[in-house]
Amino acid sequence: MATFASETNTYAQTPTMEYAGVRLEQLSVDHADDLAEVVTAGALDKIWYTSIPSAQQMVDDIKNRLALQDAGVMAPFAIIDVATGKAVGATTYLNIDQPNRRVEIGATYLSVAAQGSGINPAAKYLLLQRAFEELDCYSVAFCTHWHNAASRAAITRLGAKQDGVLRNHKYDPTTGTLRDTVIFSILPYEWPAVRTNLQARLERHGRL
Repeated sequence: MATFASETNTYAQTPTMEYAGVRLEQLSVDHADDLAEVVTAGALDKIWYTSIPSAQQMVDDIKNRLALQDAGVMAPFAIIDVATGKAVGATTYLNIDQPNRRVEIGATYLSVAAQGSGINPAAKYLLLQRAFEELDCYSVAFCTHWHNAASRAAITRLGAKQDGVLRNHKYDPTTGTLRDTVIFSILPYEWPAVRTNLQARLERHGRL
C-alpha cells in the first residue's frame, strides 16, 4: 500500500478544531458549493493582488490543495461558521518544513459577510494554538502581496512582526506583474501576548 507524505508528516494533518463559534475541519470537495458561493458573492476572485479561485475553479483548487497535503507540504482546512454549519472560507498551513518546525499560515480567503465578525481571529487562534502548543513550531510565517494593504494590516493586528520584503518574488502571468512579497512571523515567546490579544478581540465580538 502506498504511504502518502501527509500520513507521516504531523504538520500536514488536519484535525478538527473548534473555538469561539468557529470550526476548522479537513477541506474536501464537499465544501466546494459553499466556497463557490463565498467567492461569487464577494467577487473575491476579481481582486488582482490575490490568488483566490473562481467558482468554476473551486473543485480543481480544492483537489490541488489535497494533492499538496498528500505531498506533505500543506494542511488545508475549511472554515466553518458553527452557527450556520456552512463553510465561509478556507485556510492552510503551507510551505510546511517539519524538520525545522516551521509553517506558514496562508492561502486564506473569507466571505465578505464573515469579515469583521470575529471568525478570522478565531480561525487564527486555532491555527496558532496548534502550531505553538501542539506542533512546537519555532516560527509561524505570514506572507502577503505588497499591494494588499488590508492583509498587511490584519497580520500586524495579530501581533506578527515584519521580517522583510522579497522584491520581484513572484511573476503573475494573469496580470503580467511581479509581486513583492512581505514576510511576517510570530515566534514562540510572542505567542502568549498574541493569544491574549486574540482573546480580547473575540470578547469584543461577543464570541467568548
